[in-house]
Amino acid sequence: MSGIELQQVSKRFGETLIVDAIDLTIEDGSFTVLLGPSGCGKTTTLNMISGLEEVSAGKILFDGREIQHLPPHKRDVAMVFQSYALYPNRTVRENIAFALKLRKMPADEIQHRVQEAAELLNIKELLGRKPRQLSGGQQQRVALARAIVRRPNVFLLDEPLSNLDAKLRADMRIGLRELQKELGGTFVYVTHDQSEAMSMADQVVVMNGGIVQQDAPPLDLYRRPANRFVAGFVGTPTMNLVTGSLGDDGLFAGDGWSVPTGWSGPSHENVTLGVRPEDVTLSPGTGETSGRVRMVERLGIEAIVVTAFPFGDIVARTDPDTDFDTGADVTMGIRAGKAHLFDSGSGDALPRTEMAKEGRHV
Repeated sequence: MSGIELQQVSKRFGETLIVDAIDLTIEDGSFTVLLGPSGCGKTTTLNMISGLEEVSAGKILFDGREIQHLPPHKRDVAMVFQSYALYPNRTVRENIAFALKLRKMPADEIQHRVQEAAELLNIKELLGRKPRQLSGGQQQRVALARAIVRRPNVFLLDEPLSNLDAKLRADMRIGLRELQKELGGTFVYVTHDQSEAMSMADQVVVMNGGIVQQDAPPLDLYRRPANRFVAGFVGTPTMNLVTGSLGDDGLFAGDGWSVPTGWSGPSHENVTLGVRPEDVTLSPGTGETSGRVRMVERLGIEAIVVTAFPFGDIVARTDPDTDFDTGADVTMGIRAGKAHLFDSGSGDALPRTEMAKEGRHV
């Protein structure tokens, strides 16, 4: 298998800069997800790794060897796309075996590899069928089998689950992760779906505007976002973000309201407070930070409470048996050690300081 390194890699289409001098290291045998909104450059980055797009500047290395000048068929990669791209007039067996036949591999080796991949993906009973006789999930597994039989060093997957329904996507996420562990391959996976990224990845690379915003394990992204974009993009419901100022006593204040954050250190005049919905506390009555409940979504396992405050709406994740109801007056607090602060100009996270009272890091 191969480790992958991108050094100052850029891509332009005419005068338009799509990927802007990114540096990225993908460990050998890892499951790495490129995550970001549409148009952020993640698919273009994947296509440059595969050789489907030429780099405009920079280097791409597999195990320390430069490969950006090589055509796709010499990079030893396999791609799986959002569209399954199966040959409609060929059987599943023929679709899986097609690339091996092009390589003029011996028939018995082809049969062995096809059977091995079919068993791994639980599609043995489908080998004689045509693609039109398969469900979307079955077609996706055939596309994966076609990639597996080549035994490449790198698997590149571009939103392969987007066409599947919610339950099948969840099942396939588990299956893909198990497959990667069994094969031990280097997987690079593109998605805009943070649930896929958080549930499958060893490493998540968050991109926006052609720039890597943060590169970290999933829980690090969630608990320690590097900037305001990552904070707002990762997490469902999204992080609450409010602009104001921070006093040296750790009190975050806006126009006519304030809330203690537990931060210690110097004051800041123009900062953004970030709080995850599960870290918002709501208490009955009025106080320094008073609001009125707009909506309560009771979801069985939890309740989502949307409250209107003078500075905007705040979303809280609470106990499913919460007593709050629409129209109730509440005050807002923040769980100890759970506040995030970002520079409102640059958007970067402020350095984490020790909690004034708890002696813990925010």
